[in-house]
Formats: sequence, C-alpha cells, structure tokens
Amino acid sequence: MQLKQVQIQNYKSIEDSTLFSIAQTTCFVGKNEAGKSALLEALYKLNPTEKEKEFFNSGVEYPRRHLTDYDDTLSQNHNVLTTYWELKQTEINQLESLFGESILEDNRVIARKGYDNRVLWNCQIKQDKIVDNFIEHSLLHNEEIEGLGNPQTVNELVRILKSIPTPSERHIELITKLTGILNQSSFEDYIAQMLMTFLPTFVYFADYQRLPGSVSIDQLNERKSKNTLRFEDRIFLALLDSAKTTPEQISKAKTFEEFIGRLEGVSNKITNQIFQYWKQNRELRVEFRFDPAKPEDPAPYNNGTIFRTRIKNDRHGVSVNFDNRSTGFVWFFSFLIWFSQVKKNYGENLIILLDEPGLTLHGKAQSDLLRYINEALSPNYQVLYTTHSPFMVDMNNFAGIRTVEDIVTKNGDILGTKVGDQVLSTDADTIFPLQAVLGYDLTQTLFVGEHVLLVEGPSDLLYLKWFSKELTDRKRVGLDARWVITPCGGIDKVASFMALFSGNLINIAVLIDYHDGEKKKVKDLKEQKISQASHVFTADMFVEQSEADVEDLLGWNFYVSLINLTYSLEKPHLMPEQKEKSGLRVVKEVEKHFRTLPEHISNFDHFAPSSYLIENSGSIKSKVKGLEQALDTFEGLFKMLNALLPPLK
Repeated sequence: MQLKQVQIQNYKSIEDSTLFSIAQTTCFVGKNEAGKSALLEALYKLNPTEKEKEFFNSGVEYPRRHLTDYDDTLSQNHNVLTTYWELKQTEINQLESLFGESILEDNRVIARKGYDNRVLWNCQIKQDKIVDNFIEHSLLHNEEIEGLGNPQTVNELVRILKSIPTPSERHIELITKLTGILNQSSFEDYIAQMLMTFLPTFVYFADYQRLPGSVSIDQLNERKSKNTLRFEDRIFLALLDSAKTTPEQISKAKTFEEFIGRLEGVSNKITNQIFQYWKQNRELRVEFRFDPAKPEDPAPYNNGTIFRTRIKNDRHGVSVNFDNRSTGFVWFFSFLIWFSQVKKNYGENLIILLDEPGLTLHGKAQSDLLRYINEALSPNYQVLYTTHSPFMVDMNNFAGIRTVEDIVTKNGDILGTKVGDQVLSTDADTIFPLQAVLGYDLTQTLFVGEHVLLVEGPSDLLYLKWFSKELTDRKRVGLDARWVITPCGGIDKVASFMALFSGNLINIAVLIDYHDGEKKKVKDLKEQKISQASHVFTADMFVEQSEADVEDLLGWNFYVSLINLTYSLEKPHLMPEQKEKSGLRVVKEVEKHFRTLPEHISNFDHFAPSSYLIENSGSIKSKVKGLEQALDTFEGLFKMLNALLPPLK
C-alpha cells in the first residue's frame, strides 16, 4: 500500500494537524518544539518494528491541557491517526483472486487508530458483487439459488447457508469454501486482517540512535534475559546477527578470530556503502575489539568482558571510541546496520521515518545524506523525515515539503501543531530554512549573476542572510539583494573562481577570514590582476583585532551566547561572557574551551551555531547578548559592499 494522506489528532502538541498529503519523499520543516517529532512518533505506532511501542497511552500522550476532559467511554472522540492509503495492483489482484473481479469501488482504503489501540479499516468493497460471484461460480441449482433469497453481504450469505435445515452437497461445498476463506471470522474482520498484511512496517530512526562504542556483554545478556533491551542494544544485536553470532555465543567463545573476521566483513561491506555518499573523510574505518574489562574504567565497563567498537582514521593513524568522533559517519554506519536487520526481519514492505537525520553534520555532509535518501532509499521506500536545516531541504522535491508549526493566534488561542500541505506559512521562523535553501540553491545554479559576493563557507552565507534580514526588518541597511552570495569552499578556491568569471563582466567581491597561514594568500589575492584590491574584504577590517574570522563580526558576547544556546551549555561548562586577553579569534577560543568539556557534550562544529541561529530566529533575539553591536558591525560591512554596486536605474 502507498500512504497518501494523514491526519493526526489528540497527540501531545497536536490537537488537529489537519489533513496533509504524503509524497514518496516527504520533508517536514519547522523550528524546534514545533511538533515534528510528535508527527513521526504518532505515525510510527500504526505498525512499528518495535512492537512494544505500538500502543497509545492517553495518560502520557493525550494533550495535557485537555487531559482532565478525557473520557474513556468516548473513544470515538479520541482518535489519533487517520491514514489514507492506495492499494497496489498486486494487492488488488490478491483480493480479486479470493472474491472475484471488480469487487472494489476504488483502490483507496482508510486506517484509523486511537487510544483504544484498535486499527479500524474502511475499504469500499462491493459485497453484493462478491455474493454474486460466489453464487455464480457455485454448482447450486436454480431453485437452490432462489431459496437463498437476496443476500447483500458475505456474512448474510454465510448465515443463510448455515441456517438451511437439510443442505445439499452443493450448499455444503459453497459454505465450506466460504468458511475456509474466512477462517471463522466475519467478512469485515477477515478483510481487516488481510489489509494488515498489506500495511507497510514503519521503521523509525532518530539522530541520537547509534551503535554504542562500548558494550558490557554481561550487562547486555542480563538486559536481554529481563526483556529490557535499549534501542542501542538492538543495533548492536543487529551487528552481531549480521556476523551470524549472539552475545551468548561470544561469552562462550574460545577463539575470537573467526568471529572478528565475520564482523570485519560486515564492517567493510557497510563502510563501502557509506563511502558512496560520505564525502567528508574517506580515510575512516571501523575496528572491533573484545577485551577483559579494566578495573579502573567506569561501571559497567570495569567488570566482565567488553566489546569495543572504534573508528580508525588512517590519515592520522589514530583510533577513537565509536561514541566520541565522526558523528555523521557513526549515524550512517548505525542506520545501515539497523536497516539491514529490519529488511531481514520484515522484508521490503517498509516506510522509513527519520527524525532529524544528520542533525550534527556539516552543511555539505547533510547534502551527502540527502543524496543518500534520494538515491538509495526513496526509489524503493516511502521516506518521511523531519529537519530544521536548510541543507536537508531538497528544492528538486518542492512538492514533498511540508511546514510544521505550533500555532498560537493573535488572540492567544492555542491551536497546537499544524502541518502546511502547500508549503505555506505565515511564520517567518518556520519558512526561513526554505528561504535559506532557496537562496543557497540559486547561489549554486546562478552564481554567475551580475554581482557575486564570494564567502568561504555555508555558515558565512547564513550569518550574512540572517543579519541582513534583521537589519532590513529594523529599517536599517541590509545587503543589497543584487548580491548573489556564493560559498566557494575556502580562500584557495577564490582565485580560481575569479579567474574563471572575472572576464565575463561580473562584479565580484570577496569576504574572507584573516589569520596566520592565510595572510600571504590574501596579499597575493589583492595583488592579482584578476581582482580589484578594493573588492577584497577581510574580517579584521571590521573588528579591532589583528586576526579575525567572519564569526568575530558577531562580537564576543553574541557568538559566545550563541554557542551556549546551541550546545545547551550550563554551569560549570558555560563559555565565559568576559573575553580573555588571549589574542585568539573567537572560534579558536571556543575550540579551546570545548577541549576541556566532558565527552557527553557534542563536539564543536563551525556550522552548528549558524544553523541554530536560523532555526531559532524568533526566540534567540531575547537570549543573546551584544546584538546591537553585531548589527552595527554588519551594517558597516553591508554599506561598503553596497557601495560597489552601480546606482539603481
């Protein structure tokens, strides 16, 4: 079956999503806390891989502000899922092979599920046509047919046949055929059971669900015996199953070489799949170790035997625990292991739900992940995923984009989470990722416009876009819309770009970082004949320091506030608001600070703060410090850039 439309009601922040359509690949875009995850969680409960998660719980999941009005006796008022499906031709053929041709009004069916946790089906079947088919193909004599009266339903036909006092052999043959098909069920129950076999299994995978770097085999066996496995345990068990072994067999193994060989074979296979799409670092590989616990390691890794998964970086000749590095690679590897196991257990009739995939990835790595979804998953499965990143929005699939927002009216009425079926929203924060990706997409395809502003990376683009919008909203000077901002991947690419296009009457300006290791390159760039020195802007020109990145234009207070918010840092891990006289650029200060933080805090990524700024555009203004100073700095930059443009006619 193909999922076509969905409506979700009475679930967490969703009072009524309204009816929205589903494409082959559907992207739900919205800011944090809009209810995107709740959409996938509710849909997952229709037919999940984790059967313990198929139940709706009114005490936990019914919208809290209406929970006191909940009445168990009014289950019809507490529906959660209404899903609309289209039967595939193979499924129609299966129905017709049992009940005859032309028995469907159309090929659409509806499945509903609420807090009573029953799946209710609505399928437009012509039961009178089925009755006629069975009677027509029976061996009943005319008088026997006339004796049946005029039954309009299959259940009625069965009841009449069973009530005949002295049935003939022909009656018995027909009733045997009918009851053999229905298997003691009513016709409606039988159709519901059959439709459940057509229903795809939902695969749910979130950004935080990853293969664990260390596993205590003793603890795992204990959780397995108590049926208290965690999701990460299941991914690990899927890895072992791929190598045709179990935790119990590991515990009893006298030699580990054969097992390690099989695991490395699985690892190599999965890693090769990843490298078809993973462009960030091709020098990574996965290693496995199986060692006695070290007594001074933290519990539970200080007893028994420990299975360790590590990532080896051949470029640097070092390996790190799977939990600590290369989160994008870890996510890819974990998902492919899990998905391989799901396909083994459930076949190919699947719908994939991805909650914030690639959340911690750099913008280009997110583009790689999006390509993986489009090329490896979508041709075979429907994929529904949530995001608030511009780089996870596919502008080639604009019809598959749905906006998600938690709506409060101007009068203060709370409407809850709504899904925009036509990519429409009145909330600027909700559609900002769409605006950003549209601008970035145009940048990539129309970068040879009349006026091009070259920057080093996608985070620079997002900062310029955000501050320009904020300034123009305040009736101040933003960046002239005639500038096409183009991330070129670093100063080394700037000269190549200018050499290619400067002869095409294109007005090119450059905004780049300025620090040790780059100063000579900047000097060379300004001296090249292909560039105008007055069109090369370095970040140090706008701040009072000898070296600077674009992040320094935000100012210490603003950027540090943004870092603390992005990574949810709290005391004692907060970045200090008072700048130390270290002479370091703010990014270097942040990198230095993050090296002192515990391992459970995510690694610092240059792209993450700019992404967070866009995703939380409305709420962040009251939380960051130094906004006015940052606006002044960017306005000065924009005035200098705009002065390079010819007057408007």
